[in-house]
Amino acid sequence: MKIDIFDFELPKEAIANQPVYPRDTSKLLDLTSSDTIHDRKFYDLPDLLEEGDVLVFNDTKVIPARLYGARGEALVELTLYHPIDGIKWMAFIKNSKRLKNNDIIKFYTNQITPKNSDFSAIVIEKHGEDGVQISFNCPAHELASKLEQYGFMPLPPYIKRNRPSTDSMWYQFNDKENYQTIYAKHEGAVAAPTAGLHFTPEILKKLQQKGIIQTFVTLHVGAGTFLPVKTDDTNDHKMHAEYGIITQDTVDTINNAKQKGKRIIAVGTTSLRLLETATDNHGILHPFADETSIFITPGYKFKLIDMIITNFHLPKSTLFMLVCAIAGTEKMQKAYTHAIKNGYRFYSYGDSSIIKCVNKI
Repeated sequence: MKIDIFDFELPKEAIANQPVYPRDTSKLLDLTSSDTIHDRKFYDLPDLLEEGDVLVFNDTKVIPARLYGARGEALVELTLYHPIDGIKWMAFIKNSKRLKNNDIIKFYTNQITPKNSDFSAIVIEKHGEDGVQISFNCPAHELASKLEQYGFMPLPPYIKRNRPSTDSMWYQFNDKENYQTIYAKHEGAVAAPTAGLHFTPEILKKLQQKGIIQTFVTLHVGAGTFLPVKTDDTNDHKMHAEYGIITQDTVDTINNAKQKGKRIIAVGTTSLRLLETATDNHGILHPFADETSIFITPGYKFKLIDMIITNFHLPKSTLFMLVCAIAGTEKMQKAYTHAIKNGYRFYSYGDSSIIKCVNKI
């Protein structure tokens, strides 16, 4: 399938650099009707759902995986995206062309310079487009605290932030709060499941009061989710693997609801991809603890989900392809045109949509 099918014109001013506050005042594009688009607010969500519906959240927690460092005088920006063991990681590194095996990268913060830093990593091997393998200089049990001290939230590349300085302290503080769902629990993601950023305690309480079931899966989102598709055809694109867990309790909750004819709503593309990975061709969900690299494009028949709540995605991205698979490419192109004309905010800190799945087994 040609990538150009999934292209559209997006003005730069439509890209959200900061979230709205409160979170649930963001816009919600309602695509649950077969032929009508409705403009709503996210706090209207409980009115769109029915008693017994199941919302499936991704409770992964984002780690501060963006690091700023220096190799000698050369500055580098590094984003961790896949753990190998306790201290070895795969990372995407800006300005990596001049890096060589065994080079030392010293990391710094607003207060700590490379010269005074006690946190560094050695370059093990470069892997081309797959990034660079590095090994940190600390014991495995200390790495989490080092990342907390030195790391920044791994915002996607289209959200611009300055390098560490006194001017960037406000952003650092707020991004650590804003780029995390309120129900985040299991550390391991290097990108947020951004569909969940709109939920507030008030919304969750209203959903519970209405009898809408809330359950959780865990998919540790990788930075590969932001990589552009560089091939001309979807068949040639390689998805990065991400680790996910679905417990027996969650399986029982979802399968029981499905048997009663209730709807399953994935909160975000990450929850959806994990659910579809772990569901058999009879629509039965199974426990799961493994990696998934599922790549969903138009023509895919969904086995489990009935709707998705998701933000607005990049042109020609795997995530826009996924929503086109859910509702149809023509419908999603029209919906995105409507969103752009009506001032919807795009990407991770942007507005939301709720989409009915029409392509099912």
